[in-house]
Amino acid sequence: MRLLHTADWHIGQTLAGFARHHEHENVLAAIENICVEREVDALIVAGDIFDHQNPSGASQQLYYRTLLALRRACPRMTITITAGNHDAAGRLEAPAAILGELGVHVVGNARRIDGRLNARRHLVPLHARGGEVAAHVLAVSYPTPACLPPFGSLATENGMSSIVEATRTLYSEMWEGSGVWRDGLPVIVTGHLHVLGAIESEGAERRILVGGQHAVPATIFPEDAAYVALGHLHKAQRVGTEHIRYSGSLVPLSATEAPYAHSVTLVNLDGDGTCEIEEVPLPRPVGFIRLPHLRLGDLGDHLKGLDLEPGLPAERQPFVQVQISREGLEPGLHARIEEIVSEFSVRLVGVSVAKAEPGGSKLASQTTTPTVHLKELQPLEMFREAFEEKHSVAPGETHERVFHEVLAAAATEE
Repeated sequence: MRLLHTADWHIGQTLAGFARHHEHENVLAAIENICVEREVDALIVAGDIFDHQNPSGASQQLYYRTLLALRRACPRMTITITAGNHDAAGRLEAPAAILGELGVHVVGNARRIDGRLNARRHLVPLHARGGEVAAHVLAVSYPTPACLPPFGSLATENGMSSIVEATRTLYSEMWEGSGVWRDGLPVIVTGHLHVLGAIESEGAERRILVGGQHAVPATIFPEDAAYVALGHLHKAQRVGTEHIRYSGSLVPLSATEAPYAHSVTLVNLDGDGTCEIEEVPLPRPVGFIRLPHLRLGDLGDHLKGLDLEPGLPAERQPFVQVQISREGLEPGLHARIEEIVSEFSVRLVGVSVAKAEPGGSKLASQTTTPTVHLKELQPLEMFREAFEEKHSVAPGETHERVFHEVLAAAATEE
């Protein structure tokens, strides 16, 4: 069988207030073309279909149009969709009865009746070209607290947290309770969480597990899974072994992701469960330009040198992130940059000030550094600089983990 693994569509996302609808239309059409050209038997979308739990009408229309286009282009392809932390699982699952008639299987949160997991509803059969069942998907969405077994009932080993143990138990219950192992066919397991050892993207991914736990080890997944299709982290990457993978996001969702080579993951699955894996690149509908360490007075010349097409429609204008040298800064930095950029067919999505040279204070006093607006700095960058200024050492991994927990709690309260 030939599977296509994708995730983190984030339909409806905006970047610095700019809509991404045009980009999503183009890149989702590219996925349709890949499904046709590569004769894909099954498509797996591992969570974060939408960027918001209450997506706009336009975002939902694009989602349903995409599903319909995929069904018309590939009539026998099975489509499996799970919920991510950005999705409202119940809302995503609501039209499941209708979508099921189209071969689209939407699986939301795990459900327990009297404490017992209903695992069979997470099992999606995949049919070979002859019509016979050739593999299964064990579709597991983002594990909310309600999905996990009661923490107090679990015995932890080797200092592992109860959250990790609860997540491990969830996958074990799914595997055993679904009976997926009985017929000996290959099984694709999905997940939407952060696995230890994977690279995350600053500024676009939330640290999502409950109880302050940031990530789980790859050993929580069933050993006999032929492939583990992950969502949540936006960089396409394997985790530990070839068959445990993030497909990554479709477009850069923050400036941090501008260097990424976005792709979808094609999995050729043999009857014995062995996989041949290929990352299929996705086109980037809109450019993402980073201009590092510039003098403010040179910004216009650099933009001129890009030879941008004049008069581009707003949705096709490339994004620009600018980093300005501290040397010669004046008050009103952001307003001046916006004035310069407005003369070109670009969209400004970020302004930052370069760090001081080694040996100087990274947080200079107001007498030596002009005022910089808070919106021009990233929270983690501010925390790191403030910590080092106060303690004369950089913050460690534990300090940054606690910072992210506090930041996430503050965002929840908002």
